[in-house]
Amino acid sequence: MWINNIIDRIKLPFRKDKELFSSLYEILGFYPRNIEYYRQALMHKSIGRRNDKGKPLNNERLEFLGDAILDAIVGHIVYSQYEGKREGFLTNTRSKLVSRETLGKLANEMGLSQLILSAGRNNSHNSYVGGNAFEALVGAIYLDRGYDACMWFWQNRVLGKYINIDKVAFKEVNFKSKLLEWSQKNKVRMEYRMLKQKLDDNGSPIFSFQVVIEGIEGERGSGYSKKEAQQLASKETLQKLKREPQFVEEIFKAKSDRTKMEEEPTMLVPDPEKEQQDFIIEQKQEVSDSSDKSEYSESSENSEYSDNSENSESSKSSDFSDDFDLSDITHKEKSREDIIAEAEAAAFAEG
Repeated sequence: MWINNIIDRIKLPFRKDKELFSSLYEILGFYPRNIEYYRQALMHKSIGRRNDKGKPLNNERLEFLGDAILDAIVGHIVYSQYEGKREGFLTNTRSKLVSRETLGKLANEMGLSQLILSAGRNNSHNSYVGGNAFEALVGAIYLDRGYDACMWFWQNRVLGKYINIDKVAFKEVNFKSKLLEWSQKNKVRMEYRMLKQKLDDNGSPIFSFQVVIEGIEGERGSGYSKKEAQQLASKETLQKLKREPQFVEEIFKAKSDRTKMEEEPTMLVPDPEKEQQDFIIEQKQEVSDSSDKSEYSESSENSEYSDNSENSESSKSSDFSDDFDLSDITHKEKSREDIIAEAEAAAFAEG
């Protein structure tokens, strides 16, 4: 009699949710014991459903639990798979395996995204919705069957079938880091310019960024996080740098123009030595107005002495300029006409 009761309890969910049970079996590799955990794991908050006590009924709490379980499971697998590898390598590999992008793709490939209940359209394009549902699914498995079942699910239904762990571990996916490294090595200025931020039909934020190098516009990227958008923009810009030499030339021309412009103000700093010579010339003019004009009919020997005296004075001025601190000199922009006029006036005064 008790066997018949057990069979009836097993058959009842199949009659009530036969399609859902069948779909979950295809994904999990086993039948759920408590279907309610899995039903809640597939409820997106946008549907606004509440329980009998008026509390929101969605997959956010299961998502939180599944996230922690996934970190432990994948960390254990990576630790066992790569003996001798350092913590940084293990952390990076685990992060790539449990990233929103990876989990979102898994949800799409396994058919989980088609089961999500939401108030919006098909969520297969949204890595956030699919990835969050995948985490919630793991949380449901943990509550329904325990930690070992979660480990079995990941090892037997995910690894090998949908993910090549070695390719994930050794593939460089940090395009932003690569682009930053290239810009620093070549001493070019780079920034990520946010173009816009909006919400999709489900209320999830979408960010759009563009890479700008030396004022030259690079490629754009959009995603459900700033990091995702910047990564995509970086990837596309790196590809453009590799396939379009004219883009690279344009960047370095802009860098050359910038550095040249930054150096120009130093040419306009007053020369202390020249200022000293102007002062000496003014003293000679005062002597020429005096009654003693015999000093200007000196012999060539005296002229030689005068030249030596000027050389000596110039040497002293040069020594003075070496110790002169220009750090407190401020530069005032002048027009090209002002600079030419000042140079002509100085030349005329020296003549």
